[in-house]
Amino acid sequence: MKYMICWSIGPENYTVAMDNFLKSGAPMPEGLTSLGRYHAPGSSKGWVVCETENPRYLAEFIAEWSPVAKFEVTPVLEDAEAGKAVAKART
Repeated sequence: MKYMICWSIGPENYTVAMDNFLKSGAPMPEGLTSLGRYHAPGSSKGWVVCETENPRYLAEFIAEWSPVAKFEVTPVLEDAEAGKAVAKART
């Protein structure tokens, strides 16, 4: 399953979060694959699209960063998968 993780970092945590990111690169735990990570220039927001068969790995990643960031997680489908769901609903 693919997930989009949206994060935001409050000003009180920005320096710590950036230092941690620069030091570690914010790797995904084994079992969670990053498909792309995106940062909004000039803001403290960003997104990562990732994939896992077990959401526990997603929870591990979020738990590691939750002291310095807030998260919103959304399961996502690619066009082909969404199209199949829409086609089935229309029949």
